[in-house]
Amino acid sequence: MAAPWIVDDRLWAVIEPLLPVKSAGTPGPAQMDNRLVLQGILFVLITGIGWEDLPQELGFGSGMTCWRRLRDWQAAGVFEQIYHGRARPLSRRRLDRLRPGYGRRLACAGENRGAATGPSPVDRAETGSKHHILTCGNGFPLAVALSAANVNDHLLLPTLLDRVQPLRGRAGRPRHRITTAIADKGYDYPSVYCELRQRRITGYIPRRGTRDKVTAGRWIVEQSLALLHQYRRLAIRWERRTDIHHGFLDLATALICWRRLSNQTEMIA
Repeated sequence: MAAPWIVDDRLWAVIEPLLPVKSAGTPGPAQMDNRLVLQGILFVLITGIGWEDLPQELGFGSGMTCWRRLRDWQAAGVFEQIYHGRARPLSRRRLDRLRPGYGRRLACAGENRGAATGPSPVDRAETGSKHHILTCGNGFPLAVALSAANVNDHLLLPTLLDRVQPLRGRAGRPRHRITTAIADKGYDYPSVYCELRQRRITGYIPRRGTRDKVTAGRWIVEQSLALLHQYRRLAIRWERRTDIHHGFLDLATALICWRRLSNQTEMIA
């Protein structure tokens, strides 16, 4: 079994056309192979090691080379295209049941206090960030967002809804509108209900102080968050720059979608 940071031919066929190409005749030394550099980025994402600790014997280039390539690809929108356009086809069932989930706190190490960080209200005011995620009924991440740890979850709901792309997977035109949303008590605010009404979305949100009756639906979101945080570079935020962290975040969600889709395809076959 190949290591999880090895990019197979099928995945590389999806990613390679999206990568910017260095023009012929551009001065400077020859670039490191993009596929090897991507594997170096994945090695850092999966293991959580520092850029400077990337083992040279792996042949993925230096940590700074991988960092610069991640920066440039994120600026070019490569990872967002992989996530939204190529690696996020949905299965053919339960496409209309979308479940917004709440983010988890990510502790920032030491004095690394970049943008989108703040004091955590549940961990002695330690500086950290949150990941917010919205998934469909079968666990495919549809949208992700980053915020400071002290930002209330419900404030990111409009951002998540705006980032949902047309839903594909069934025959016919892509679905452009969400019809149903399930959330936890953290979204029990008048502004949330108003937002859902304006978007013509039926919301299932338990009232605060009552018994939660949407636990089964929320479990799907929790599972997707758990998969996201298996990438150790996301479990603790080391990047001061939000564009670098967003690059990791989009790449991780694309990989989750790709692997789930590959598993479903193998089961059907």
